Amino acid sequence: MKKLVFAFFALCLSVSALADEVRLKDTHPDRYTVVKGDTLWDISETFLQNPWMWPEIWHVNPQIENPHLIYPGDDITLIYLDGKPRLTVERGKRVVKLSPKVRATPLDEAIPAIPLDAINNFLSRSRVVTSAELDAAPHVLTGAEQHLVVGEGDDLYARGDFSDGIKTYGVYRAGQRFIDPETNELLGLQALDIGTVKLEKEQGEVGTFAVTRTTEEIRIADRLLPNEERAIDSTFFPSVPVEDISGVIMAVEGGVSQVGRMDVVAINRGEREGVAIGNVMAIFKDGGVIRDRVKGDVVKLPEEKAGLLMVFRTFEKMSFALVLEADRPLAVLDKVHRP
Repeated sequence: MKKLVFAFFALCLSVSALADEVRLKDTHPDRYTVVKGDTLWDISETFLQNPWMWPEIWHVNPQIENPHLIYPGDDITLIYLDGKPRLTVERGKRVVKLSPKVRATPLDEAIPAIPLDAINNFLSRSRVVTSAELDAAPHVLTGAEQHLVVGEGDDLYARGDFSDGIKTYGVYRAGQRFIDPETNELLGLQALDIGTVKLEKEQGEVGTFAVTRTTEEIRIADRLLPNEERAIDSTFFPSVPVEDISGVIMAVEGGVSQVGRMDVVAINRGEREGVAIGNVMAIFKDGGVIRDRVKGDVVKLPEEKAGLLMVFRTFEKMSFALVLEADRPLAVLDKVHRP
C-alpha cells in the first residue's frame, strides 16, 4: 500500500494558521520514541493541545537525511530555542540495506500521517462524478458467452466510444448521491469501484475487454471510466482552512448515521469553497433549545465542540475527511468549522 508522507515544515501554512498559538499539553513528555503502528497525528497529540500546529514547532536537523520523515525507533525530543518550544528528531538504530550502487531507505518504512488502512480505498479507487459523466460512460453489455456476471480472468463486452485510444478502464457502479442538506444541491455521485479492465479489441461501438481486477462481480450496465492519472502519494500540511469555512457532515462511509473515531465522512464543502488536503476542522454538535423556566421563552444553547477531522481528498463541491477525534458521539448533520 502506498504511503502518505507527512511534511513537517510549515512554509505553506496560511496566515490564519500562523496567528494561532501553539499550546503544549500539561502532560507532554520531553522525549518520545516512535514505535511501529504510530501515526504522526498520534505523536502530535502526545505533545500538543492543537496537534495541527505541529509544523510550527518542528525543528529540522540538517545533519539528518530526510529529516521530515519519521521512522519507528526515532526519538522525538522537546527542546527550547530562544524560549520557544521546538521538536527535533534523533534517528534510532535501523537496518539500512546497502548495495554497491545505491544506498536506499524504503519510504514505506516511514510512519504515515494518519492510519492509511482507513482511507486507502478512498485515495486509490473512490471517485465522485456528475450524473452526466456516469450516464455518458461506456457500459457493460455482457460477459463472454453471454454470462450475466463477470470476475477476474474473464472477458466482457462493453458498448461506448473507445476512439480516444484509452486502453485501461476502471469499472464503476452508481452509488450514493451526495445532496447538500443545507441547499439541496446535488454535489456529486459516488462511483463505486468494482474492478479494472483492459481493452483488447474494438469493433464499432463494442469493445472486448479482459478483466484484470475485481472487488466484486461485474454486472451488466456497470460503467467504464478511464483510469485517473493522479498521483496517490500526497503530502499533508496540517493546517486550518484559509477561509472561514463552515459546513456539515452529510454522509458517513457505510450509509449509517452515527459517526465515530477513524470513520470516513463526506462534508458539503470542497475546492470551490477553499477546502484543501490536510485541512483540520473542528466538529460541533448543536446545543439544542430549552425553555427558560424563569422567563418562559425558548433559548438556543451554544454549539459544543465534539471532535476533529482532517480532509484527505477534495472534489469541486465536497470533500472526504477522516475523523481523528471524537469526544462524544457524532452524527450526520453535525457542523464543521475552523478549529
